[in-house]
Amino acid sequence: MPTTNQQFPIWATGRRKNATARVRMNPGTGKFVINDRSIEVYFGGHFRSKSQVMKPFEAAKVGNQYDIWVDVTGGGVNGQAGAISHGVARAFGKLDNPLRLAMRKEGLLTRDSRMVERKKPGRPKARKRFQYSKR
Repeated sequence: MPTTNQQFPIWATGRRKNATARVRMNPGTGKFVINDRSIEVYFGGHFRSKSQVMKPFEAAKVGNQYDIWVDVTGGGVNGQAGAISHGVARAFGKLDNPLRLAMRKEGLLTRDSRMVERKKPGRPKARKRFQYSKR
């Protein structure tokens, strides 16, 4: 459980690619809402994304002690899942030091800085080149 001087709600921000997730966490019964929808409805058949979002809960071993509301914008399904996971892990990290250490050990607090490379002038894509013609 949280330390006695912890202020609720806990706010945290997670980012991945072009997705940004604002996470609000309160003590509760384990409700998980993403953009006013449940996690099952929001991610539908994307099982990998659902499991990525639940990774901080498995690392923290807190069960259904907290309600979480997420506003996520930008990016695609994988980017949004990574942003939500990062935001939830940062929220757990604000609770107490053992949870922060557990999140750090799993690598959930590290921001994944890989982004899409920009398109270069004179090329069709970032690295692709037009076909070379010798004659």
